[in-house]
Order: sequence, then C-alpha cells, then structure tokens
Amino acid sequence: MNVLSRRKFLRLGLTGSAACITLAGNSAVSSLLPFTPAEVEGPFYPFIPQEDRDEDLTQIKGHHTTAGGEPIYVTGQVTNQQGAPLANANVEIWQANAKGRYRHPRDPNPAPIDNHFQGWAIVKTNEQGLFRFKTIKPGAYPASAQWIRPPHIHFKILKEHYQELITQMYFPDEPLNEADLLLQHKKPFERSLMIAKSGTRYNTIEVFEFSIVLRTTI
Repeated sequence: MNVLSRRKFLRLGLTGSAACITLAGNSAVSSLLPFTPAEVEGPFYPFIPQEDRDEDLTQIKGHHTTAGGEPIYVTGQVTNQQGAPLANANVEIWQANAKGRYRHPRDPNPAPIDNHFQGWAIVKTNEQGLFRFKTIKPGAYPASAQWIRPPHIHFKILKEHYQELITQMYFPDEPLNEADLLLQHKKPFERSLMIAKSGTRYNTIEVFEFSIVLRTTI
C-alpha cells in the first residue's frame, strides 16, 4: 500500500488534530486528547477476499465504470492521547453503497449491489499519522422495521502497542443521527467525537475530516 504524501493532505485542507504544546522552562505541557469511542463491528464486516482494497473505493481495478452516488473524501489523523501522530497504523474501512447495501452475502437489504463500488479498503497512515480515502457517501438503510440507520462508515484501526479500535464515523447534519439507536446510546460528548467535520472541498468533492485517538496497551 502506498504511503500518502503530506502534500496531498495539505491540498485537501486537512487541519490535523495534534494537541497544542506549550513549553514552560525545560518542561512541556500538552493537552490530553479524548479517546475515540469504540463501537460494535456490526454484522457486515467483509470476509470474502478481494484483490482491490486500495484508498479509492469509487474505482475497482479493471473496471471502466465508477461507483454510483456522491463521491467524497474522508481524511484524518491517527494520534495517541498526547497528540503525537502514529505512523504506519493500519486503517480499515467498510461501508454500504449509495443505496444502503453492503457487498456482503448476508445483507438482507433488497437495495441493489453496486458492482463497481469497492466497499472495503485498507491503508497505512503516513509519517504524520495521516490517511485519506476517496469513497461514496453511503446511503441509509433499515436495520429493523422501526430503525433506519443513518449514513455511516465503519473503521478498524490497528497499531503495535495500541489497543485495536473499532468505531463508526457519522456525517454532520444528518436527521437520522437523532434517532439512531447506536449513536444515541453514546454520551453527547462521545457523539461529537464520532461525527465527522466538514472540510474544504477538493476539486468540487466534499471532504470530511475524522480524527482518531488510540489507547496505548503499555
């Protein structure tokens, strides 16, 4: 997997999430960042091997047609609680397509599968702990007769000496967020950490920023 360059992230207007450090004499005082809340893995974690799992989910290798729906960028930084960037962290995402359907054989949603949507990707963070995906904004889908899940993206992050994190990223200003059973089960402050921030558009494509803070195992 290619490591993304810092220049690409700067062009996307990524602000980063490192804590501000103030030097006082010979000591450094840093703000501790809140840990990213964990969430359930869900029933549609990918298990069927696929060759293409790169950072561009809108274009499958060998396909001449791109995925349907609204293309977006998801960018972010993986850090520890002190705000230090974590390089070479494994960042994995999976999600439903624009119609709310996963590329998973047990998804009961009758919405059509998008055969041109990758649906699953794994990248490594660069030296500054930064990652980027190009994907499609996922659609909402019924989890039950009374529960419609809002658009969201699943994340799994792995880094040596840090606890594995499984979480979900939600989108700002989504009405369904207010009724989602998983999101509303979190405390208000935790919910704010799981809802992405809108960033600067890049080539007319909307950018969403999602900061991730891991817990150490040491």
